[in-house]
Amino acid sequence: MEWYVTLLAGVAILFALFLSGAPIFLAFLFAILTGIYFIIGPAGYPMFANSILDTASITSLASIPLFILMGELLFRSGTMDVLFDSIDKLVGRVRGRQYVLVVVLSAVFGALSGVAMAVAAMLGRAIMPGMQARGYDRDIAAGLIVSGASLAPIIPPSLLAIIVGSIADVSIAKLLIAGVMPGLLLGGIFLVYVFVRIAMNANLAPANVTSERGEISLGEQAIALIRILPFAIVIFSVMGFIMLGIATPSESAATGVLGALITAAIYRNLNLKMIWESVMASITVSAMILAIMVMSKMFTQLLAFTGATSELVQLVANLGFSPIVMLVIMLAVPFVLCMFIDTIAVILLTIPIYQPVVTSLGFDPVWFWLLFLINITLGAITPPFGYTLFAFKAVVPEMTISDVYKATWPFVMLFLLGIAVIIAFPGVATWLPGLTG
Repeated sequence: MEWYVTLLAGVAILFALFLSGAPIFLAFLFAILTGIYFIIGPAGYPMFANSILDTASITSLASIPLFILMGELLFRSGTMDVLFDSIDKLVGRVRGRQYVLVVVLSAVFGALSGVAMAVAAMLGRAIMPGMQARGYDRDIAAGLIVSGASLAPIIPPSLLAIIVGSIADVSIAKLLIAGVMPGLLLGGIFLVYVFVRIAMNANLAPANVTSERGEISLGEQAIALIRILPFAIVIFSVMGFIMLGIATPSESAATGVLGALITAAIYRNLNLKMIWESVMASITVSAMILAIMVMSKMFTQLLAFTGATSELVQLVANLGFSPIVMLVIMLAVPFVLCMFIDTIAVILLTIPIYQPVVTSLGFDPVWFWLLFLINITLGAITPPFGYTLFAFKAVVPEMTISDVYKATWPFVMLFLLGIAVIIAFPGVATWLPGLTG
């Protein structure tokens, strides 16, 4: 059987299972075990067992449960409430200040959790009702919260960056650091868009900034600044150690957990019950991610066994398209797929196929996989299927899912603008990782 027939058949089976509502792990397990039987035969099953062992032995994956635990400790200890209140007091008297607050909180919470759904649910629950009550535009507020939350997988520490880096065999440390500048760029694009909209239509934000914010003295702002300083411990213990070359991502994840414990203790929210609940939640999520990684490794091995990997590279070489055209095509495919199937499923499907192609085209691996990561993150807010959209909708019941879709589309376009800027100016993604050597 030709390699492309095998590949298309496998992808078709996976799509059918996804659309049937089957869990991603079970869909891939069924497809892979079936593929082993027909391609290799029963003798290939020990290969699957070896892939489990090999995946479990990847040192870099140790950072995943540790980063999850760090986020759980910060959220469950209630320290995020302190951060929310302090940043609210520090944002100045600018028209549309709540919009600014959303972007700043999204970036900070993203840097402390790395999970878009958690940030979207928290901001939707904590800030959306107040914004509507103060007269802010509902659609802009909703779109900004959903898109702002999507900065979490881009700004380190990011679980998706670790997963993508592990599967694509690219430096996880550099991929994490590469997300800093693009994350800030996207946040800046969101704010420029909002301020332009306010300038064009003054009704999109309250006119009386003083009554909205209240009178906050310099002393209160100084106290607010002091109260958020402990969070610098967490951020430095993660990104600081990586950028200084002191720690690997796995080691910095461990120091991040220690920093989260210290921060919780400073705010007097550290207790055994909270630690136990955080550990148990982290175990559940980590086990799911490990299962996904096992499926990915076996899928890659099957592609190599059928000859699809080498044939795909040869096919791309024979197409004669320029690298920029191939780049657009390779980013467009997951963008469309993420509208209909889960982002993790798209990662597992595309990375094993893309990896040899990226090498053959001569793309900078950190730059390309950072673009891929942003594209996959964007997939979580593209209608009709998107976990971040659903997480936000769950905590804002007064909005229909159609309302959420409508509010999100302008920010999807802004994401695409940000991707275009990074393509045109690769240094946005590669400059900071380059400083680490």
